[in-house]
Amino acid sequence: MELHDVWFVLIAVLWTGYFFLEGFDFGVGVLTKLLARNRPEKRVLINTIGPVWDGNEVWLLSAGGATFAAFPEWYATLFSGFYLPLLLILVCLIIRGVAFEYRVKRPEENWQRNWENAIFWCSLIPAFLWGVAFGNIVGGVKIDRDFEYVGSLGDLLSPYALLGGLVTLTLFTFHGAVFTALKTVGDIRERARKLASRVGLMTAALALLFLLWTQVESGNGKSLVALVVAVAALVVALLANRAGREGWSFALSGVTVVAAVAMLFLSLFPNVMPSSLNEDWSLTVTNASSSPYTLKIMTWCAGIATPLVLLYQSWTYWVFRKRIGTQHLAEAAH
Repeated sequence: MELHDVWFVLIAVLWTGYFFLEGFDFGVGVLTKLLARNRPEKRVLINTIGPVWDGNEVWLLSAGGATFAAFPEWYATLFSGFYLPLLLILVCLIIRGVAFEYRVKRPEENWQRNWENAIFWCSLIPAFLWGVAFGNIVGGVKIDRDFEYVGSLGDLLSPYALLGGLVTLTLFTFHGAVFTALKTVGDIRERARKLASRVGLMTAALALLFLLWTQVESGNGKSLVALVVAVAALVVALLANRAGREGWSFALSGVTVVAAVAMLFLSLFPNVMPSSLNEDWSLTVTNASSSPYTLKIMTWCAGIATPLVLLYQSWTYWVFRKRIGTQHLAEAAH
């Protein structure tokens, strides 16, 4: 396997890790409107991801940095063509991070409500737009012979891409609801399980349609295996959630995310950004990659840094593994 193939796999792993971790993170943000009935319950939901949300975004930074260094042509075309959607995602991530920190700085009702609204919308919008972006990457966009995007913003809003956005939004919301049930106690835990069942059924229908569409258009034998794993894991996750096995349900919803993202990258390879104008103008792992020397240096750096990041994040989740509820808020205030 060539180094550019290795780095395609590594970038796929980074995006998979980001969607697995930030997926339930976004989902919990969406649930602050859909599930929480009052401010204490919103505090509980936000506290479930409070210690980990910023660490989850490390995977996005790593994926973006790796793409820039390993596949500069891919990075340049992606960020020039998808400039406005990616800028909107970036703005949402910034506002969302500020909202987590500033929400409790003042006691006024309007102050806290406005920041909570920011958390909701700045979780929902990126959850949707990431699906739209990857729908376009896999489905193909208007790239000319110079590897430049020549389409318009409207070209990015195809039915396939919009369906991808709905899939990531509902899947992340389901992932977040299962995580909430795993991390909370009392009434909010039971309501999270019931909501997860309803959202999960919607997710299953949308995901099956999107993944089958992907398989028909650009799939292969390996992507078909990933499709079957994703659908089977989602069905079993729903059954585990109904049975009250939150740990199994969360693990299997995570497998669904991993398998679905893996299917997209398996369908994409060896392209990194197909051209809908002419197949010969597509960006591939070969014509979009950096020099072998650059990839070699990056491989050594990744081999040293990646285990450290994994150990740190694993330790963080272990430390903050216990369930919480509204009664813990009262104890903290006292």
